[in-house]
Amino acid sequence: MNPIDIWLRDVVSRAGFGDVAELVAQYDLKAYRLRQLYHAATKELLAGPAEVTTLPKELRSALTTRGIAFSSLVPIAVQRSRDEQTTKGLFRLHDGKEVEAVLMEHYGDRTTVCISSQAGCAFACAFCATGQGGFNRNLTAGEIFEQALFFARTLGERKKRITNVVFMGMGEPFHNYDAVMEAVALLNDPNGFGLGHRHITISTVGLVDKIDRFSDERLQVNLAISLHAPSDELRSSLMPVNRRFPLAELMAACERHVQKTNRKIFFEYVMLAGVNDSDECARELAAIMSGRLYHVNLIPYNATPDGAYSATDNARIWDFAAILDAAGVPVTVRQNMGRDIAAACGQLQAETQPKAHQAVSQ
Repeated sequence: MNPIDIWLRDVVSRAGFGDVAELVAQYDLKAYRLRQLYHAATKELLAGPAEVTTLPKELRSALTTRGIAFSSLVPIAVQRSRDEQTTKGLFRLHDGKEVEAVLMEHYGDRTTVCISSQAGCAFACAFCATGQGGFNRNLTAGEIFEQALFFARTLGERKKRITNVVFMGMGEPFHNYDAVMEAVALLNDPNGFGLGHRHITISTVGLVDKIDRFSDERLQVNLAISLHAPSDELRSSLMPVNRRFPLAELMAACERHVQKTNRKIFFEYVMLAGVNDSDECARELAAIMSGRLYHVNLIPYNATPDGAYSATDNARIWDFAAILDAAGVPVTVRQNMGRDIAAACGQLQAETQPKAHQAVSQ
């Protein structure tokens, strides 16, 4: 399915049409009119048909009255960090479910939007707020894409644009594989949003079957693996998914991905004090990072209200990184952003963030 058809499918469904053909027949729309709507939403970043001046006034009014809208997300709380580098949006979906997305404005011109693929998450990683809240439902491709559109409009007001999108928000992207791939097509479409594949990253907890499927797509999209432990015993205690797809199977899938795509894989490793941050863990991690295109990203832990873990201190993180570096493993330590608005990695779960709901009531 091409991007315009993906986008139109969601738009007409929300307005109560059975399919695009029904919309076309009701308003006698030519193909170029559909392209005008798509271009207005994804390229010009307009909010709805009423703003599309290339359409006749009567058609604009009719489509708006009928409920044709360019977004189904209702922003109910938008918070910006004190340093103004991070903005978190809490959005209500048409059925009342909520998701969060985060805009990070790095020094220079780089901007990254972290988007959600599910309302909640079924994988229950012990240290993650989203997993603590359980799973509600998958998002549609449009609901995923619209998170990026929201922040693209926000940045546009300041003459800036999105340079990177990461699927690292609420949910497991490969658990909603088809919709995520459709959202990638919407993000990448040169006739629409136009974000290059190399500026898109998908993070997974390690669904081996979906990693293999993704590898066969032969896209230039980046793959990130939420690893967080160097042994099966420890990883299974933190991430139940490891009991289904243990490390040997996961790392074999990663090697197949590199062989098929020649693309680097990023391994995310959240640092939990006294749990996975010892010298021994560092050496064990170095031993499994033998791939020629593997890169470890150490992530300072961000405490959540219901969490049972504490953060590794900075000195220990850098000692851990030094062991990996000495073993020849490419490693970086992620800069923490958005902690004061609960927008940092692992904190996205509206129900456990009282600040978000407080903002709604104000």
